[in-house]
Amino acid sequence: MFGDLMGMMGKLKETQKKVEETKKRLDTVLIDENSSDNKLKITLTANRTIKSISVDESLLQDKEELEDYLILTLNKAIERATQINEAELAAVAKDGMPNIPGMDLFK
Repeated sequence: MFGDLMGMMGKLKETQKKVEETKKRLDTVLIDENSSDNKLKITLTANRTIKSISVDESLLQDKEELEDYLILTLNKAIERATQINEAELAAVAKDGMPNIPGMDLFK
């Protein structure tokens, strides 16, 4: 029994290391999101760190319009980044979880 427990603990530590490596890798995965008319472009990492924002000159004339563009486009970009982030981390976690009867967390 202790051998199984030690094996599970080792597997959990290995999985934790893989999760940390995946998080670091996700810092290099860039996601570009554009407004529907391409007047605003946002680039962020899969860890949801904004890397760049490009604004068309025409948006600089109207503060409220620019704010609306930023909210809509940032929310779309963050949603995409979150989906990628969660899928990648879930795959690593599922792959590394020890097989514990009755604990099927990832169906």
